[in-house]
Order: sequence, then C-alpha cells, then structure tokens
Amino acid sequence: MLVLSRRKNESIVIGENIEITVIEIQGDLIKLGIDAPQEVSIYRKELWLDIKKANEEATQATAKLGDKLKMLKAYKADKKE
Repeated sequence: MLVLSRRKNESIVIGENIEITVIEIQGDLIKLGIDAPQEVSIYRKELWLDIKKANEEATQATAKLGDKLKMLKAYKADKKE
C-alpha cells in the first residue's frame, strides 16, 4: 500500500484522469473531492463490500436456480419415457 501525506487543498493523481483532493479536515474527519470520469465507479468501502456481498449472493442464487432447472428438465424427460 502506498501511503501519502496531504494537507488541505493538496491532491494526488491516479493514472491520467483521476484526481483526489483533500477538501476539508475537521478533527478525525477528512472530506475528499474526487474528480474522475463518469464511467469510473466510486464507493465508500463499506458500501462496496455490501454491493459485492449482494452480487455474490445473487450469483449463488442464479447457480442454484440453474441446477433446479436442470433437475426439472431431467424429471420431465423421465416422465416422457
């Protein structure tokens, strides 16, 4: 992990088109401004973890649904015979 120190109104640049600026510092709270292309998703980590978990659960549910569909098709095929 790269660790940098910045003061109010100082920035860091990531790649060609992402800039993060320290907007305000109040005690242990720091406000950041992020200038990035619209196609770049930006989330607070705790929100990103919630989204990731929901996506994993949806993927698992879809896989289970696919398994049940295969079982149903096999059952129907057996009934026809």
